[in-house]
Amino acid sequence: MEVILKQDVKNLGDKDDVVTVKAGYGRNYLLPKGYAILATESARKVLAENLKQAQFKQEKIRKDADAIAAKLEGVKLTIGAKAGETGKIFGAINTIQVADALKKEGFDVDRRRITFNEEPKFVGEYTAIVNLHKEVKVQVPFEVVAE
Repeated sequence: MEVILKQDVKNLGDKDDVVTVKAGYGRNYLLPKGYAILATESARKVLAENLKQAQFKQEKIRKDADAIAAKLEGVKLTIGAKAGETGKIFGAINTIQVADALKKEGFDVDRRRITFNEEPKFVGEYTAIVNLHKEVKVQVPFEVVAE
C-alpha cells in the first residue's frame, strides 16, 4: 500500500514523501490518525503541484536569508555584563541579549534561531551561530565586556 505522508513520521519518512507500508499499518494507524493519505493518481498530481509551489517559496526565503547573511558577515557585537574581578560574569550571556544587540544593529533575528558553541560565562570574545534558514547559518562574533 502506498501512502503520501502529511507530516513527519518517525522511522518512516518526512512530510510529502510517498512511502510503501503494510496495508494494516496504513489502514489502522496512518490514515485514521491523519498522518497520511492514499497515494492515488489525483493525490500524486496535487502533491507534485504543491511541491513545485513550495520549492519556489523556499527559494525566495533562502535568497532573503542569503542577503541577511551577507550583511551579518561584517557585524561585531559588544555586550556589557556585570562581572567580578576575575572576569567571571554574574549569570551568563543568553540568546535574548544577543538578539537585542542584533536589533540595535538593525537586524531583527528571533532569539530561538541563535545558538552558542560555548556558553559565555567570562569576559572575552565568543561566537554566536545564527540559523537564518536550514541551509544558511552565519557566525557572528561578539565580545563580552565588564560594565
